[in-house]
Order: sequence, then structure tokens, then C-alpha cells
Amino acid sequence: MLQIGDIAPNFTLFSSEKENIDLSALRGQPVVLLFFPLAFTSTCTTELCGVRDDIAFYDKLNARVLGISVDSPFALGKFKAEQNLNMTLLSDFNKTASTAYDSLYEEFVLGMKGVSKRSAFIIDKEGTIRYTEVLENAGEIPNLERVKEILSELA
Repeated sequence: MLQIGDIAPNFTLFSSEKENIDLSALRGQPVVLLFFPLAFTSTCTTELCGVRDDIAFYDKLNARVLGISVDSPFALGKFKAEQNLNMTLLSDFNKTASTAYDSLYEEFVLGMKGVSKRSAFIIDKEGTIRYTEVLENAGEIPNLERVKEILSELA
């Protein structure tokens, strides 16, 4: 289990725009990782639309928000367009990032296996984890107010 103070595991994933995004290339700015189970589901939509509506806060702190799920880049592109999402969505189709961040349900609803757990991580400018929240209940949303507090402290 990752702890505050650990160096964030690196990953390279395809975005909904089919571009490779490498976490280590984002050093120098804080990064918020939001793992979510599945695009188009109600709680995921509520969570990401809430961040969308508050993106000015993250932009003001030069924080990069990355939403990550096991959905394909194509499904994420459709989800992003339909919901007008203004953050980067990354496809962890092969489950490498979700596994590295201990954010993977062994079994999810309807017998689905290997779906990202709803989780939040803050990584500082140097690549160190400053906040972790991994939820077992996919119906809950991470404490985004606490995320914003921690980001403000890092600024």
C-alpha cells in the first residue's frame, strides 16, 4: 500500500486524445490522480463533473488533474465529450497504474474483475505522494475538499 512520502510510481498511459502521457514528465507541477471505476456511471459522472466545475481552482495552483479508469481511450473520449470534461482522462486498460497504486477491485459489480477503485492521490512537484485515499465503496466520492486543502498547502 502506498503511503504519504513515497515516490509516486511512474506510468505511461494513453489519453482520451490517444496521446501518451508519462507521469514523470509532469514533474515540476502538482498532480491529482483520480482513479474511477467506469465512465458513464452515475457516481463517476458526479465526481468528475464536480471537478470540471471547479477546475479554475486547480488551474490557479498549476495542478494537473488526471482521471484514470480501465475504460478504453475511445470510451473515455466519448465520455469526456458528452460531459464537457476539462481534465485529462487516461486509459489504464491494461491495469498497470491501478495495480501500482493499489487501486484495483478484484471483483466489481456484475462479476467484472479488475476495475479501478475510486481513489485520489496528490503528487507534489518533486514526485512525492502527499495524499492518498483509496475507497472500497465505489458509491463514495473522495474527499475533494481535503484534496483542495492539501494542494493549497503545497502552493
